[in-house]
Amino acid sequence: MVPRDVQTEAPKNHFKLTRVGVTGVKKPIIIKREEREIYLSATLDVFVDLPANQKGSHMSRNVEVINGIIEEGVRGTAHSLEDMSEKIAKLLLKKHEYATFSEVKIRADYFLERYVSDPAKKGMEHYLLIAEARADKVRNTFRKLVGVEVVGMTACPCAMETVRQMLAEQYPQYAECIENLPVITHNQRNRSTLLMEVPEGYDIEANDLIELVEASLSSPTFEILKRIDEGKVVMQAHQNPKFVEDVVRDILHRVLENYSHLPDDVVITARSESEESIHKHNAFAERITSMSELKE
Repeated sequence: MVPRDVQTEAPKNHFKLTRVGVTGVKKPIIIKREEREIYLSATLDVFVDLPANQKGSHMSRNVEVINGIIEEGVRGTAHSLEDMSEKIAKLLLKKHEYATFSEVKIRADYFLERYVSDPAKKGMEHYLLIAEARADKVRNTFRKLVGVEVVGMTACPCAMETVRQMLAEQYPQYAECIENLPVITHNQRNRSTLLMEVPEGYDIEANDLIELVEASLSSPTFEILKRIDEGKVVMQAHQNPKFVEDVVRDILHRVLENYSHLPDDVVITARSESEESIHKHNAFAERITSMSELKE
C-alpha cells in the first residue's frame, strides 16, 4: 500500500504561510577546530515557507536534514554553529522543493573558565551560543549570523545619584567625600545578547563576542564567590553603574572598535534586559543596525 500524500493536497483556505517547521529539536553537536573539539548540547528550530496551494509541509524532512548535517559534523566537517546552520538552511530548500525560503536557529549551552582575582580558583561559567541562517531562493540571497547571550549584572546609576544626594544632605560633613565615591544603589541581573551577520569569507569567534558583551556590563556574575571575590564583584558593579541603554551603546561601541573591517551591510543586533530588583517589571533596550550606520 502506498500511503496517500495528504501534505501535497490543496488546503481548504488558500493562504501562503511564512514559516512552517519544527522547534525544540535537541541534538548533541561536535564543533571541530584544529586545536580541540567542542561538545555542545543544542536546540534547533528549522522552518520553510509553504505555498498557498499545499496543505502541509513534510515535517520529517526537517529532522532528516538536521540528522544528516550533524552526522557530517561528527565525521569532522563542522567548524562552527553558523556553518552548520548554513548547511541546514540550504539543504532544506533542496528537500522542500516547493519552498522558497528557509530559516534555521540554533541555541547551545557553552562554558568558559572564569575567575575574579585568583587564577587558581577558576570556575566554569555558563553562556549561550546562537547561530542563525536564512536562505531565500527568490531573491537568491543567503545570510548567516553568530551570536551570544551573556548573563551579568548592572547597577542603576539613577538610584545611585539620588542616594548620593540624600547622603550628602544627611551627612554634610562628608559631602565632598561622598561626591567621589560609588554609593549604594539597586542591582539587576542582566541578560544581554549580541547577534552579528557573518559575511562570506569572514570568521567571527563566539569567544570574542562573549568578552565584548561581558565587558559592556557593570560586572560579570559567577556561580561561586567567596567573601573577598563577592565584595570585589559588588564594588566593580557599583564603580561602573549602567542603564540597559548604556549596555547596548557600549556593546555597539565595542563592535565598531573590533569589527569595522566588516562590510558596511553587515547586520548587527544588540539587546539588553535587566531584571529589576525594586520593580515588578524589567528594563529593556535594543538596536538593530548595520555597520555603515554605526560608522556614521
